[in-house]
Amino acid sequence: MTTPARILSIAGSDSSGGAGIQADIKTITMLGGFAMTALTAITAQNTCGVSQVAALSSEMVMAQIDACIADIGVDAVKIGMLGSAAIAHAVADRLERLEVPVVFDPVMIATSGSVLADAETIAAFERMMALATLTTPNVPELLALGGDAALAELGIAYLAKGGDAEGDEVVDRLVVPGNPEQLWQAPRIVTRHTHGTGCTLSSAIATFLGGGMPLLAAVDEARAFVRKALRAAPGFGAGHGPMGHQAVR
Repeated sequence: MTTPARILSIAGSDSSGGAGIQADIKTITMLGGFAMTALTAITAQNTCGVSQVAALSSEMVMAQIDACIADIGVDAVKIGMLGSAAIAHAVADRLERLEVPVVFDPVMIATSGSVLADAETIAAFERMMALATLTTPNVPELLALGGDAALAELGIAYLAKGGDAEGDEVVDRLVVPGNPEQLWQAPRIVTRHTHGTGCTLSSAIATFLGGGMPLLAAVDEARAFVRKALRAAPGFGAGHGPMGHQAVR
């Protein structure tokens, strides 16, 4: 039996199970990895929106990370909602000591439109991006981070996700300094059940990287997984419903 890749997700909780830590656990498990978690925040949310957010202390987040690394070990890290600037800087301190792939999903706004990162936290993202193997911004997140020009100046490797753009086709762009830009184009899957797409994609990439897959192949396989999960959505909720992780084989 192949030993599963040990994937640590550092992210917030989604009480409705569609995004955040819950989506990460489902994705990592379905892809054959071993999921570990360090919760940064607890949210009360469903498919219609986020009603409350409570960030944990940076000390508690670090204690979770240290507990996982000291005993189980880690092959890759996925970072999602950070909750506060203090947590962001504390996580960056830990990542500087690790030599494993890191995938950073710069979560700022939930699919429902709720704000999940304040200006101070977003300002700390530059340090996180510098440490990450790959950063995965969507259209508004890329703009908030300064756009392609800003990330190019920083020398950041990133996957610009096109799901939030207009049009019948979704275009994702992988930009790695010193390499030709890679494009993926695919017909848009028309559905309102898109809750947790970013969490799922980033944790899938981390799982594949943790298993030793090259970056280009990891992105390709992760995109395919997300598209299958979108098509398998169970139809739950009145708003942006969850995807069907469990239905993907």
